[in-house]
Amino acid sequence: MKKLNDLMEKIIQRVNINLREPLFDVGPYVRNIVSLNQLTKFYAFYGITSYHCLNFHFSRSNLAGSYFLGKCNVSDSILYKSDIRGDELKRKGEIFHFEGLDIPLYEDETIRIKDSFLIKTLVHNNSHDPENPEEFIIQNTVSTHYANIHGSNVEGCFLGPFSTVDLTILHDCVIGAFAYLQIKELDHLEVPAGTIWISGGDQFEFRYQHDPDILKEYIRFKAGGKPQGMFLEFVKQRKEDFLRVFDVVNLETPFSIPSGASLNRYAVIKPKTRISQNVLVAQRAYIENSFMGIGANAQENCYIINSRLEGYNVTAHGAKIIDAELGEKVFVGFNSFLNGNRDYGLRIAEKSIVMPHTIIDLTEPVNIGASHLVWGCIRNQADVAQNTMALSELASISGKFSRGRMKFEGNGEQFIKGFQHRIEHILEANGAYCDGRNMKGHAQSTQNISYNLIQPYPEGDLKGIFPRIDIFP
Repeated sequence: MKKLNDLMEKIIQRVNINLREPLFDVGPYVRNIVSLNQLTKFYAFYGITSYHCLNFHFSRSNLAGSYFLGKCNVSDSILYKSDIRGDELKRKGEIFHFEGLDIPLYEDETIRIKDSFLIKTLVHNNSHDPENPEEFIIQNTVSTHYANIHGSNVEGCFLGPFSTVDLTILHDCVIGAFAYLQIKELDHLEVPAGTIWISGGDQFEFRYQHDPDILKEYIRFKAGGKPQGMFLEFVKQRKEDFLRVFDVVNLETPFSIPSGASLNRYAVIKPKTRISQNVLVAQRAYIENSFMGIGANAQENCYIINSRLEGYNVTAHGAKIIDAELGEKVFVGFNSFLNGNRDYGLRIAEKSIVMPHTIIDLTEPVNIGASHLVWGCIRNQADVAQNTMALSELASISGKFSRGRMKFEGNGEQFIKGFQHRIEHILEANGAYCDGRNMKGHAQSTQNISYNLIQPYPEGDLKGIFPRIDIFP
C-alpha cells in the first residue's frame, strides 16, 4: 500500500502549491477523510453504449467504486466512488459556438483528470471553455463528499462537501461547503460556505448567503475531522440499499419499465414506485414510494421519497425530495434539500424554479404557487414570503433588488430566460420529449448500456493502485 500512500501525498503537495494564494493547506482536510484500507475494497466500472465515444486510459491511480462513461484519461489521481460522465463530450468536426464565435473541434473532446483526489464527486463535462474545446481538464484539485463539477474546468482547487461549481472556469480557489457558483471565471479566491452566486456577466447577478448557524445543522466540515450534519446522516441511513445494488450481479426491477424510460443498473428503485414514459433515473439515484410523471428525471445522487412529480420535472444532481408534490416542469436545482416530512406536506406548483442549494425543511405545511422562483431556507409559510417571488415579478426588475438575504442586480427577464432555456435543454438532452423515433436523449441511448469491471492490485506495495489500462474502441 506504499504506492497508494505516496500518491496521496503527491496530490496534497500539488494542490497546496496551487493554493499558496489563498494560503490553504488541504492536508489536514483529506489525509484521514477516507482511510487507505477503504480505498482498496471496491472495483471501478465503465459503461459502453453505441452512442458514446469509447476511450479510457487509467494509469498510476486509485479508482475505488468510480464510474466512467465516454472518453476519459485519468492519471496520478484517487477517485473514490465518483461518477465521471462524458455523455456530452464534443466530437471531432463539431462547431463549438461561444459568444458569437464558431470554434471547430479538430479532435474528440476528452475528460482529463490528473493529480487530483475526488471523493464521491459527480463530474459532468458539458464544457463551455473556448480556450480548450478538445479537453475538459481537472487537475491539482481535491473535491470532497457529494460535490458537483458540472461543465467547470477545475485547476488547483479545493471543493468542500456538497459544493457545486457549474459552468465556471476556476483557478486556485477554495470553495466552501454547500457553496454554489455559476460565473464565467474565478481565480485566487476563497468562497465562504453556503454562498450562492450566479453571474451572467453584465446582464445579471444573483447572490444569497445561507445563515452559518442554520447551515451547520445540515453540513459542517473542519480541518482534522470529517464532514458532518443532517445531509450526511440522511445519506448514511440509506447506505445499505446501495450495498446490495453494487454487490449483486443480477438485479430484478420490481416493475416493468415503460417505453422510452431508462433506469440505471446502479440506481436504487424501491417498491411502490411508478415510472412513466421517457423517465430517466441515473446511477446512484434513489427512488422510493414515488410517482415519476412522463419525462421526469432523477440525476446522479438524487433521492426522491414519498413524493409525486407530475411530469417533465428536472431533479438536478444531488437534489433530495421527500414528502412533496411537484407540478409539471418544476426544476429542483443541484444539492437542494426539499423535506416536507411525514407530518407537513410540501406542494410546489407547475413551472416553478427551485434554485440550487435551497433548503426547505418544514415545521408546518407549505404551498408555493405556480411559476415562482424559490431560494434560501424555508421552514414555514412565513419564510415563503422572504424566499420566493413570482417569475413575472422578477421579470419586471431592472436594477438592484433585495429580499431577505437575497440580492439581485440586473435584468430579471434575462435571468429567467437563461434558466428556462437551460431547463428545456436538459429535458431535450434527457429524451423527455421523445416520441419513439425523434427527440431521443439519454433516457433512450442508455437503455442497453453494458458495464465492465476493473479491479485494483490486491496486495503488496501496489495494493489499491489500479493496473495501467488503455481501452480503445
